[in-house]
Amino acid sequence: MADRPSDVDPAELHRDEPPLEAPEGAEPPIDAEPGDEHDDARFWRELPLLVLAALVVAIVIKTLLVQAFYIPSQSMEPTLQRGDRVLVCRFCYRIGDIQRGDVIVFSDPSPAPGPSRGPVGSFLHWLGEGIGVAQPADEDFIKRVIGLPGDVAEIRGGQLYVNGEVVDEPYLDPREDTRSYGPVTVPDGMLFVLGDNRLVSGDSRFPPPTGVGLVPEDKVVGKAFVIVWPPGRWGWL
Repeated sequence: MADRPSDVDPAELHRDEPPLEAPEGAEPPIDAEPGDEHDDARFWRELPLLVLAALVVAIVIKTLLVQAFYIPSQSMEPTLQRGDRVLVCRFCYRIGDIQRGDVIVFSDPSPAPGPSRGPVGSFLHWLGEGIGVAQPADEDFIKRVIGLPGDVAEIRGGQLYVNGEVVDEPYLDPREDTRSYGPVTVPDGMLFVLGDNRLVSGDSRFPPPTGVGLVPEDKVVGKAFVIVWPPGRWGWL
């Protein structure tokens, strides 16, 4: 057997061999992908549109469909506890009527004058409300509907009567409120509302600023229908 020549460069031995080729069907090396930079650039160009679309969807849902509300007081105990979060159906009263016993959210019937924001400021505030980073221009309240337009509501020694008939109220706080009120006839376009915790609720029995007085129907935001937080309190209303 002949020995390998010692004066031959090893690289020269493979000069005439064809270049190595990847097996058929094999993926090309990662650093050979020509579209990576293009895909990254396209992602960053499309990101603002994706964010805008998400904001629009969130605003549409909150404005037209369902909105979450935080319970800040004890006025609806034991039905709603302070710190509960409820979902409110904003379109329910567009397809149906308000019923006695409904738990509703409504805007302050007698709001204090707000700051003058101008057209641009008003739009930005509305946008902030839609995505949940700005407080509503008017305070919201949550109460139970007791009297509809034309109803006569009266409380005698803590017992509620509507149109002369006794109303069973199993949802009331066990600490009984024996005060009397009325009778009062609910005008057209108005609602008579009460809190389930009558001892501390500033409701239609009291005029502003102590209570909310009668509530115009056009101030109703929607119907509260479920407690979603905390998890241990989840339940339908």
